[in-house]
Amino acid sequence: MIKMQAVRNIQLQLSALSVFRGVMNRSVPYGFYRLLCSLDKAPEEFLSAYGSFVSLICERGCADRLAYSLTEAALFDENCFTRAAAGGKYESLSARTLDAVRCDCSAILAAAKLTSRQVLDAYRDPQAIADIRDSLPQWDCGEPAPEFEGFDGDLSSVAAYYRKNGCGMFARYKAFVWRDGDIRPIVNHDVISLDDFTGYERQRDKVIANTRAFIEGRGCNNCLLFGDMGTGKSSTVKAVANAFRSEGLRIVEMPKERLMDFPLLVDKIAHLPLKFIIFIDDLSFQSQDQSYTALKAVLEGGLAARPANALIYATSNRRHLVKERLSDRSREVDDINTRDNMQETLSLSDRFGLAVCYTAPSKKEYLSIVFALARARGLDKTEEELADGAERFALAKGGRSPRCAGQYIESLYTDAGSRVSTIPRHADNI
Repeated sequence: MIKMQAVRNIQLQLSALSVFRGVMNRSVPYGFYRLLCSLDKAPEEFLSAYGSFVSLICERGCADRLAYSLTEAALFDENCFTRAAAGGKYESLSARTLDAVRCDCSAILAAAKLTSRQVLDAYRDPQAIADIRDSLPQWDCGEPAPEFEGFDGDLSSVAAYYRKNGCGMFARYKAFVWRDGDIRPIVNHDVISLDDFTGYERQRDKVIANTRAFIEGRGCNNCLLFGDMGTGKSSTVKAVANAFRSEGLRIVEMPKERLMDFPLLVDKIAHLPLKFIIFIDDLSFQSQDQSYTALKAVLEGGLAARPANALIYATSNRRHLVKERLSDRSREVDDINTRDNMQETLSLSDRFGLAVCYTAPSKKEYLSIVFALARARGLDKTEEELADGAERFALAKGGRSPRCAGQYIESLYTDAGSRVSTIPRHADNI
C-alpha cells in the first residue's frame, strides 16, 4: 500500500506544477489538490474537503474514472510545450523545459492513480475518522488517458496527441463562434456527417476536394455555396468540417454583422498550428451595407489579410450576395457610371475562388431523398404512398427541397403520435 508520506509528496509535486500549471484552473484537478492539502487539517475540515471533492466528481461524471479526468485536463492545457507539440516542434524547446514537462506529467499521473482509500489512509489522525471511514463514499481511478498510460518520461506519445488535436480549447472543442470580441467554443456542435446526405454529390465533392487541398497545403480557394433554400449549403460546410476534424481542421462561425472584427479573429488564429474554416452563414447585403466592404477587404486586398491557416466558407441564397430592388435599377438610368456600379456589385462574389451552386431538386431527386429518409427511419409505407404524400407536402410548402423532404418524413411520425429523433441530421438542419 502506498505510504502516507508518498501521498504527501504527490501533494507537494502538484504544488510545484510549472509548465502544466494551468491544469489547476480546472475544477477536478484543483478540487483534488485542495483535498490533499487538507490532510493536515482538523477532521471536520478534511471531511468537508473530501465530501466536496466526491460531490464534484459525481457532478462531472468521473467518479468511476478519476484518472482519465485528471490526465485529460493535461491534454486540454495550453502552454509552451503543448503549443510547440501541436506545431510538431517540441524538440526545439530547451532541455530544462522538457525536464519540467516530464516532472509535471509524472506528478499528474501519480495523482491520477491515488485511490480514495489511500487518501483516507494518509490523513494525519486516522483514529479521528475511524468510526465513519468505511461509510464514506469512494471513487474509482480507472485508466488514465491512453497518451499517459505507461508514461516513463518519453514525451512522444503525449506530443503526438497535440500534433493531431491541437491544444487548449482547440483540443477540447471542435466548433467555435465569434462572440463578444473573442472565439467561444460551441459545447454541443452539430455532429452531422457526410454519410447523412442523399444527392448533391457533385457539389459536395467540390467542397471536399477544396478542403482536402487546404489541409494538405495545396492550392485552395475561399468558397461560396449559393442557391435555393433548404438544399444543404450550411449542412455541407458543417459536415465537411466534421469529416476533417481529426486532421486538424476547426470551424469558427462569424456572424455577418461582426465582419468588421475580422482582423481581431485573424490575430487569434494566425499563430495556431491548426487549419480553420471561417464560416459565414446566410450571407447577403443591402446595397449600402458597411460590412460588404469589410468582407471584400478580407477576401482580397485588405491589410489584415486572411492567414494561411484559414479559409472563408460562406453560404447565401443569392449568387451575387447583394439584395437588389427594382428601384435600384431605375436609379441607374440617370447614373452615367452604371457599369461601375455593376462591377461593384459583382466584385464581392467574384473574390470567392470557388462558387458552388445548389439548385432545388427535380421531382425525381426530391423523391429519392424522401425514399432514402423513409428507409433510414424504417417507415412501413410503399414508395407510391410516400411519393403521393411528399408531393402534396411540397405543394403546401411552396417547393421541393431536401429540407422539405425531411420535414415530410418527420410529419409522418408526428401524425402517428410516435415522434422519433433519429432522422438524419441533413434533413432537418439545412
